[in-house]
Amino acid sequence: MNPYLQYMYSYPHKTAYGPLTGVNLKDYGERLSGNGHGLYLHLPFCQTKCGYCNLFSVTGAKDEEIDRYLDGVERQVKEYRHVLKPFKTVFSDFTIGGGTPLLLTERQLERMFSLVNDQLCLEKDGEIVIETAPNQTDTEKLRLLQRWGVTRVSMGIQSFSETELKTLGRSHSGKKAQEALELLMSFGFPCVNIDFIYGIPGQSITSLLDSLKKGLKFHPQEIFLYPLYVKHGAGLIKKLKKGLVLEPENAYLQYQEASAFLKAHGYRQDSMRRFVKYKRSFSDCGFGTSLALGCGGRSYVGNLHFCTPYAITRHDCIRELENFEAVRDFTVISHGIFLSKEEEKRRYVIRHLLIRPGLPIKRYRNCFGTEVLQDFPLISCWQEQGVVTMEKEAEEEYLTLTQKGLGLSDYLGPQLISTEIGERMAQWEMIHGQAHGSLPWQFKEL
Repeated sequence: MNPYLQYMYSYPHKTAYGPLTGVNLKDYGERLSGNGHGLYLHLPFCQTKCGYCNLFSVTGAKDEEIDRYLDGVERQVKEYRHVLKPFKTVFSDFTIGGGTPLLLTERQLERMFSLVNDQLCLEKDGEIVIETAPNQTDTEKLRLLQRWGVTRVSMGIQSFSETELKTLGRSHSGKKAQEALELLMSFGFPCVNIDFIYGIPGQSITSLLDSLKKGLKFHPQEIFLYPLYVKHGAGLIKKLKKGLVLEPENAYLQYQEASAFLKAHGYRQDSMRRFVKYKRSFSDCGFGTSLALGCGGRSYVGNLHFCTPYAITRHDCIRELENFEAVRDFTVISHGIFLSKEEEKRRYVIRHLLIRPGLPIKRYRNCFGTEVLQDFPLISCWQEQGVVTMEKEAEEEYLTLTQKGLGLSDYLGPQLISTEIGERMAQWEMIHGQAHGSLPWQFKEL
């Protein structure tokens, strides 16, 4: 059994999206009325492309190219503002992802923050999240983030081992990562998250724990542990074809040791990947609305999900960037998917079951008018297998992954994909030349 089939951070995957006609944001603005919506801005620029990266990003962009992209974002924001104004839309959180957002100059970052704050309504004291990398983290840019009220900064470190960083194709050194993290923590942001990767060829339990120990010295509020995936378009594909080997048995053992280590040091495990120091209240995330700015992010407006076409390779990403910059009317939605009621159920289950406290049974019943275990008998099988249990918190009962189940999230989650969505994903992969997910791993036993 391969426990690392797919990271189910959302559903359905963007490879299941397709062309849409006759769809305009103006007809769906009411779904974004009032408070409580998310705002996301994608800045798809990086210093280098990491070997495992399959995100929408490009390297080598010059200042004038980034400025041209921001010109497009500015036009998009102004058009969205016109649509949303009658509905008094207020965004409760603002996330800036990439790419590496802090690759932008201070001038460009100031422009970006000013543009969004001037044109759209952000909730006072709402959460503002941004990503960074060690080489792009400096005093001036952190001061800028502090001035704009950023509440969470996430730094992709992945490892402090020079050998492992080289294998991953990371551009920073272990020493630079420690210096950048020390600087970041000195600013006192409410939440700092750092990312690590396990399952790196040549990595051992000892070297993984050594990286975690170095990270814990800085007392971050969050740590994310990611298994190494190598998908279509990622640079490590070439190395794997030349003999580099992924070892899932070692990766799974590394996960077990690392998760136990973090919990022993006071971190609560909220999902297979997320370990936190603070208490997080339940968040009903099945029907949340979010609007994406730029090229590469996705929007959720009720059962309508939309984004620019999925792209990974440099050629495809540049093509989509050029298409984005040439758009005349950003309110026209030309690529996405409408979720049926059955697909909305699947999304709700996936979005809750894989994250603690889990899938709320009563809320599911109230949302859909049916019983979750009747709709998804597979979950009952998982209960019998000891990977799902029932827990009660306050007045709600939750279907929750056991400790064993958490470690198998990337094996269990993909089994909830519908046949129709699975076929769409497979078709996209067929066109682009590789089966979905990581390269084949032979996993003997858990």
